[in-house]
Amino acid sequence: MHSAMGETYVAGTYNRYPIKISHAKGIYVWDKDGKPYLDTFMGIGVLLFGHNHEKIIDAMKRKMEKYVHLSNFFLDDDALFVAQRLVQETGKYGRVFFTNSGAESTECALKVVRKVKKTGKILSFVRNFHGRTLSALSVTGFENIRSQFINDENVVFLPYDYETVKRFLEDEEHIAAVFLEVVHGSGGLDVIPQEIVELISEYKKEHGYLIVADEVQSGLGRTGKFYAYQHFSIQPDIVTVAKGIGGGLPLGACIMLEEYADVFKTGEHGSTFAPNPVALAAGRAILEMIDEHLLNHVVEMGKYFEERFSKLGDVLGMGLMRGLKPKLAVDSKWIERFINQGLLVNILGNGVVRFLLPLNITREQIDEIYKRFCEVIEH
Repeated sequence: MHSAMGETYVAGTYNRYPIKISHAKGIYVWDKDGKPYLDTFMGIGVLLFGHNHEKIIDAMKRKMEKYVHLSNFFLDDDALFVAQRLVQETGKYGRVFFTNSGAESTECALKVVRKVKKTGKILSFVRNFHGRTLSALSVTGFENIRSQFINDENVVFLPYDYETVKRFLEDEEHIAAVFLEVVHGSGGLDVIPQEIVELISEYKKEHGYLIVADEVQSGLGRTGKFYAYQHFSIQPDIVTVAKGIGGGLPLGACIMLEEYADVFKTGEHGSTFAPNPVALAAGRAILEMIDEHLLNHVVEMGKYFEERFSKLGDVLGMGLMRGLKPKLAVDSKWIERFINQGLLVNILGNGVVRFLLPLNITREQIDEIYKRFCEVIEH
């Protein structure tokens, strides 16, 4: 499915869809021939309110007319707004280090862990995804993409199995941190079992490890809570976000809470580009739209999605972060069938179709996605 034009000069790290995009709006994108497609994964979870939302685009334009980049020698008003909101939603005291991506947010979290815990194991889980830079990859639970680049003996990957996790927490003397992705994104949209969350919270008192909640894909209202970890009885020390916060521009954050809020001193961490002022303006516009009414809408639409798609197979995930394991097995070879039906889908390696729908989606749009999906599956 590689596009012919320009392939010589672009790294072949993706199987690209065989269409050229002309423009996009809301839940639709159009190819250069004018054909519309329903987009069900929104830039892999980046576009929280769909393509080219007026408020977000307007905020970007207004900021660009002022300046596009300054540096971290200056503090943008939108940085103050975004940081305050991200921290306040945790209900704790904290500080934000802005990044350009989810991987960088993970890197920041790992630096905090290793500054306060010089030794000790880091627990992650099979199919956790925390990024592709070397240190972020070291805690990413995908053997196939990790092992050829890094094998950190201090990182342990466990399955979602109560007895296995309990035995590790009982037997391991020194644990520095636990990395959680309470809803697996790239890993298949399964949700962490509540009993494992309770184990992690319980043994934290004994080990004193940090809990890092990766909210890069699941945060900012996508599951019906501002942060997905808020569905569970767990209190993280660090929260990482990215993807949707920049409105389509690179922006992320490492939110360091309570006793870890002031770990970094002047000069101990930095970034040339983050936070970009234009991305911050988009972030402020996005956060201003995420309120209780919207979160209730996400819950309602998530339930509606589940009602419709459960007829086709097992529905995974929460809110509008959903996976479908169809009764009829599908793989990446099916993507062109969906494209021919005017539907853009993301099929993960384990055969789960990942839906990362905009938070403002309507019942009618879910119905249209369902209709087109059925037309492909049933033929």
